Amino acid sequence: MMTPFSYSSPQITMQSTSLAEVMAGPAAVKLLLIADSARDTLLATPPFAAVATQIALGQKAPYSLDDSQGLQRVIFMDARPVLDHRLYKQVRSWVGSLAGLKATHLALHLEGFDDEHRAQLARVVLACLLAADVTLPTQKRSEATRPGYQQLQLSPPCELDMARLSAEAEGNGLARHLAVLPASELNARHYRAYARELAQQEGWQWQEFDETTLARMGAGAFLAVARGSADGQAAIVRLSYCPANPVRRVALVGKGICYDSGGYNLKVGGSMYGMHLDMGGSAVALGTLLAISRAKLPVEVHCWLAIAENHIGPQAFRPGEVVTALNGTTIEVVDTDAEGRMVLADALTLAAGDKPDLLIDYATLTGACKRALGSRYSGAFTNRPEWLTTLIALGQQSGERVWPFPLDEDYDDNLDSEWADLLQCAPGASPDHIDAARFLTRFVPAELPWLHLDLSGFRNKGGNGVVGSEVTGFGVRLTLTLLDSPLGMGAPDA
Repeated sequence: MMTPFSYSSPQITMQSTSLAEVMAGPAAVKLLLIADSARDTLLATPPFAAVATQIALGQKAPYSLDDSQGLQRVIFMDARPVLDHRLYKQVRSWVGSLAGLKATHLALHLEGFDDEHRAQLARVVLACLLAADVTLPTQKRSEATRPGYQQLQLSPPCELDMARLSAEAEGNGLARHLAVLPASELNARHYRAYARELAQQEGWQWQEFDETTLARMGAGAFLAVARGSADGQAAIVRLSYCPANPVRRVALVGKGICYDSGGYNLKVGGSMYGMHLDMGGSAVALGTLLAISRAKLPVEVHCWLAIAENHIGPQAFRPGEVVTALNGTTIEVVDTDAEGRMVLADALTLAAGDKPDLLIDYATLTGACKRALGSRYSGAFTNRPEWLTTLIALGQQSGERVWPFPLDEDYDDNLDSEWADLLQCAPGASPDHIDAARFLTRFVPAELPWLHLDLSGFRNKGGNGVVGSEVTGFGVRLTLTLLDSPLGMGAPDA
């Protein structure tokens, strides 16, 4: 039985209240962000005498002021803050310091900023507060449930898309919730049932390709991985959000390996621990679909979840086999622990068949990408090289940073097979993250704009972007930011 996901966004209100009125107000916690230009004037006033003392003693922000209602936190900062990873990290730390207070009413006041930077800063702080308000499932008996915020008060008013903020928080929360569920809860059967239940709840179209159907279609790459599971519960699930008069059609594809043992190339040395998170790409795809649906964006979305488990057993696929993918490509299996690209191959073929304007896939795909980037970034690959500079900027803007890798065709030399159309991966040492992306190009038509995200940033100690938890749900916020950009909303091949 899966722990259900639930999210209730706090009420967010804007008020035309002054700094003094907020400080005297009823909120149990007040977060006061003040531009440096107003610092000296305020520090000279009696209400800020305690802050002046803390600064004189060499203490670091945030500074604390006690009042009869609760706690006030004071932070001085640049009047024109730059929207980059430094700002996101700062805000995560401020919000994280409030986690143990169990407050239900928080007031956020921004003093001394122009309209543009006040809105930008409010957007980041509110996004961090909403992300921190998501309660992730736990099996600890002693774990007390935090009450969560019921009311967030913002002053002065600024231009914000509250529905978008709430939708992003819910979509990212769903991605994190699914990812942290233990393997004893989220297996292929339960995941499929949950996807169907969510589709009914949200009014999405639902279609499922089970193992029998996929065998009839010839999806040999996906089924090779599925063979190791005796329960026959693997499937490719399609969920569709179809608003009236959409401006674009987008396909999202996610790797949904609910548990990865490595198969016959068994993971050793503790590397199997945490492999219930190998379905993270599908969680991001599903969370992104939920966020788009909740925000009512004018985008038709088809979400494809490649749900399976990679086990070892008498029927499991083995190195040296040749299997035929759905599009007819023959693949020589080299390493059964490179299963992600196999399930994605047939899912991408299905997704490309709809002829979307944009195709994005998400996968915790390769250790090579994490070794190259660490876990603060994720790797980006695209068949539209002119997008690369924009993708870097969108990553900084969203707080979910990406770094592009080459996708040149001469890397295909690494995948030359003596017996099949291509090798699954290169034997021995190679840039496997690039090889994996080149492998996937065989299942995406060149005329279809495509972005592949190797999610090395899906799990990072200290969080990422607006999210403070180690499991970050990386990709939901980036995708919504992309869809709001010319790449997402422009001409199909912009």
